[in-house]
Amino acid sequence: MAKRVRQRSAQPEHRLNRQTSSTKLADSAPVLPAPERPAAEAVSLFECAMRALQRHEYAAAAEAFRGLISNYPGEGALCERGMVYVALCERELARRPVEPRTTEERLTAATAALNNGDDDRAASLALAVLSDTPQHDLALYLLAAVEARRGATDEALHLLGRALAVNPEIRAQARHDADFEDLRAMDAFRDLLDAPLLSASDGPRRSRRNR
Repeated sequence: MAKRVRQRSAQPEHRLNRQTSSTKLADSAPVLPAPERPAAEAVSLFECAMRALQRHEYAAAAEAFRGLISNYPGEGALCERGMVYVALCERELARRPVEPRTTEERLTAATAALNNGDDDRAASLALAVLSDTPQHDLALYLLAAVEARRGATDEALHLLGRALAVNPEIRAQARHDADFEDLRAMDAFRDLLDAPLLSASDGPRRSRRNR
């Protein structure tokens, strides 16, 4: 009986052809470039803006973020974050109170700043009043208190003396003001407070302000 001869399957050849084709396609595929890193200048500007934001300097932070967006529009991720922070800064700026402009507003704000321990702001506001009215008794008094707290005793005594010359009645407040605690042992301070009061005709007086 004749034996049946099995034909060799062509499947391995087809498999080989497919593998070869896949290899050729992989070899011919374009190589995509790696994502580019943000420009060093853009990163530096972003970090500068973030530091201002963390210090609650919203106007400066918003300006820096706007500079980033304007100068580096190709930095998509940084610019998107910058736009979010600009909106945040604008919201904070809109919520902040308007800077005091009148004498009364400045004196009120200076008194509040001094009571809150913000000596720099208190001094800035008092000086703004004195630039318009150099002999304003309360502005001189507040500035004297700031200088006393800073340890500048000579300047504090000089300013307090000017304030008392305008309105001697504020010496009663100075006697019990904790801001002048370091001056109480000084003869010059006691001399200021113990000097006789001027009569109403001797000089201008202003109403005493409570702190």
